[in-house]
Amino acid sequence: MAAGKDLTVKQYQLLAELRFQIRRFLAYRDQAARDHGLEPQQYQALLSIKGSPPGVEVTIGRLAQRMLVRHHSAVEMIDRLATHGLVARIRHQKDRRKMLVRLTAKGERVLRELALFSREELKSSGPALATVLKKLLSAD
Repeated sequence: MAAGKDLTVKQYQLLAELRFQIRRFLAYRDQAARDHGLEPQQYQALLSIKGSPPGVEVTIGRLAQRMLVRHHSAVEMIDRLATHGLVARIRHQKDRRKMLVRLTAKGERVLRELALFSREELKSSGPALATVLKKLLSAD
């Protein structure tokens, strides 16, 4: 924790506005996930799988790390997504102990719809978010 200098009233206001803008975007996105029969964390899992860099193996461990959840929570989430036909587990070809996670065609379709919604929402809420972030980072 940083010691010494305090924040100005304006910086506290900017932090509060930044939090509001982030929460507003997340609330819209979370509702869109629910409208598609998913919990918000399930959408995040699909996005983490699809958004992994090329050549990076998506394992339960990596997914847990990227989602900031415990390994067993990631296992449960993948179980539910697999039950809905959105992901598949595939045994690693070289290391048979490893399980990789991939999106199914259905998972790809659902993710695409939700990601397009998120991008559209960012077109409207993004400028306010960018403005407050820029002000906060330049405020001294």
